[in-house]
Amino acid sequence: MFKTLIMAAAMAGASIAHAFTPQAGTWVVTAENNGEPGRGFGLDVQNSTLVMQMYAYDAGGNPVFYLSAGTLADNRYSGLLRKYRGGRFFGSGDLAGREDGDAGAVSMRFISGTRGYVTFPGEPEKEISRFNFGYTTAPEHLRGIWMLSALNRGSASLDRLDYFALEDAVQGSSYGTGAMASRDRVYSCENLVSGPNAGLVMCLKFNTDSSLQRVNFFELSINDGEGVAGSSTQTADDVLYARRITNTTGDFTGIYYKSRPVEDSGEAAAVRRGAAEQAAALAVDRTLIQNPSSTPVPPERR
Repeated sequence: MFKTLIMAAAMAGASIAHAFTPQAGTWVVTAENNGEPGRGFGLDVQNSTLVMQMYAYDAGGNPVFYLSAGTLADNRYSGLLRKYRGGRFFGSGDLAGREDGDAGAVSMRFISGTRGYVTFPGEPEKEISRFNFGYTTAPEHLRGIWMLSALNRGSASLDRLDYFALEDAVQGSSYGTGAMASRDRVYSCENLVSGPNAGLVMCLKFNTDSSLQRVNFFELSINDGEGVAGSSTQTADDVLYARRITNTTGDFTGIYYKSRPVEDSGEAAAVRRGAAEQAAALAVDRTLIQNPSSTPVPPERR
């Protein structure tokens, strides 16, 4: 039930297209994901342009890379796997690579943002999937800050936004691997590995008296998830978008916000040191510190 709703969630609501963008990152042929060295490829889609960079081997066992780029339309792509040679190598000067033929056409069709099928030259169609190498279903891999955005199908006034940090390992349901909870125990999330919702993340929100206030179920891929939410499992039909704001070590997953200051230029550091020198060189009115009663707080600020 929930998986059907999750697949439909991306298509729900007015003016939302029935197409989706494959998630940017490393992809693999699902059946070849066996832990051994092999081939794989990176996908990135910006607007309607897809770029595929593939690493593989030729018939002689030599490593080779391919590039394919073109238009993604109706969840489908087809283009040539172009080869190149003569470009820069480590330690070289400026060298201009040139196209060196192609290996034939590659075609892909996607059934979600993380799954699809590919047909390579001379091979039958095979399933492909977004490669997850950093997270497992262990509860500690849910540690971090999360944001859940739920869009009500009936009224925008009923939309919800939850922002919380999962910090403590707690006991979860018998269907999961254990749960992570917020310090105030208002939120608790777990990876479900059995039962009717196996493969989904379940995040529950509780009232202060520990009664259940809200349920959220979503399919998670690395840092992004989509699913359904509501006041109960049976009535959950709000469209849900989940976002991992920080990873398990507290590093932010976005483009600017960081868990620690970015190293700045020496010029900026010098400006700050100059300001500190000037501030420290001037005398502060110590009477305001040592005898605060001499400068009473105005009545309106008490």
